[in-house]
Amino acid sequence: MSAWLLAVVAGVVLVYALLSRRLDGTPITAAIFFLSVGLLFGSKGLGWIEIGPRGETVRVLAEVTLTLVLFADASRIDLSALRREYVVPARLLGIGLPLTIIAGCVVALGVFGPLSFGEALLLAVILAPTDAALGQSVVTDQRIPSRVRQGLNVESGLNDGICVPLLFIAIALADTEVHTLGAHAALVLVFEAIGYGVLFGVVAGAAGALLLRLVQAHDLAESTWVEVVPVATAALAYGLAAPLGGSGFIAAFAAGLTFGALRRRSEDVTYLLEELGGLANAVTFILFAAAIVGPALAGMTWSIAAYGLLSLTVVRMLPVAVAMIGTRARPRTVGFLGWFGPRGLASIVFTVIVADETNLPHISTIVPTVVFTIVVSVYAHGLTARPLTARYAAWFHAHPAGERPQMEGASAPAQRWRLRSSTWE
Repeated sequence: MSAWLLAVVAGVVLVYALLSRRLDGTPITAAIFFLSVGLLFGSKGLGWIEIGPRGETVRVLAEVTLTLVLFADASRIDLSALRREYVVPARLLGIGLPLTIIAGCVVALGVFGPLSFGEALLLAVILAPTDAALGQSVVTDQRIPSRVRQGLNVESGLNDGICVPLLFIAIALADTEVHTLGAHAALVLVFEAIGYGVLFGVVAGAAGALLLRLVQAHDLAESTWVEVVPVATAALAYGLAAPLGGSGFIAAFAAGLTFGALRRRSEDVTYLLEELGGLANAVTFILFAAAIVGPALAGMTWSIAAYGLLSLTVVRMLPVAVAMIGTRARPRTVGFLGWFGPRGLASIVFTVIVADETNLPHISTIVPTVVFTIVVSVYAHGLTARPLTARYAAWFHAHPAGERPQMEGASAPAQRWRLRSSTWE
């Protein structure tokens, strides 16, 4: 990264940091701000940020960001709390996510005739993960029922990690179809990516958590340095897996799950990890907009626009509606869950990887389609998050207390009884 590029990016982040409280009450989310500034300063704008779409800077930054975010998301999972409110995230991940990928693949084959099945599946997988940070008020507003907030939050935290192995499978399938990779070689790559990723992720996560417990028990570490442990554990997992052909992202996710399960919950040690992840996320959006969005949107077609809009609506909302069958959720709740499935960081990183590592015949269609979908999602979900959250909360609280049952603090059997016997939200 050149000194000028560093100065521009640092200046942008500095401006947002100084205005963040004032912007917090407006429709301008962090993603909207950084994406807009990146477009303004990029190659198709003022030209202040000159960086190639396949430059090493963009890829390294994107990989570091996703590694930190995957570890942080996985380590935050509270299994005891999840057991109390498992219905919505379990259905969104177990039913909604597979159906979203299937629907995205089918629609891609219909909209883009020349795409092979592997390419269509790859496009669907890239756009399957959601990013709750793009509509942060939806998952932080206490007026929203806990089941809805936690459902969207847990879905966003887990689906990017789940989609990582699916991405490698889709890449291998697409490469096999165009004969750039033999079937046996593709299987070996997939199994190595998943196997080594899980193995070294568990090893690194367990080592980090157990060593942390040991040093805390003997008061060996300064509290400020304890915050470094999760960051170093995430890096260790990636660094062990990647050289052997394993997926560093799978390793980071597995390490986060293991670290979160084994560490003591009484003390939060992930503050630095989350702050670094947030900063890296901001810079990723700036460089993504400056280096990739402008050139990609220059090749826009009606079919790309159609697929992007369908991906954010029908491809997402219909599977969510199917997933919620049998829960007695009301249509407004189903629509709320279905709409707030923003596409963000995971899709950006997946796109950078695919563009850099593959030579597919229709990569020039896949990349602009993903880029268009992400850009529309950033603005559409960001601008609608507050007003739709307020309207949904007002509708929910307009019901008498007896008609809007809560699951917070109830035992698991009581929750299951309430879900079966009442109409919720």
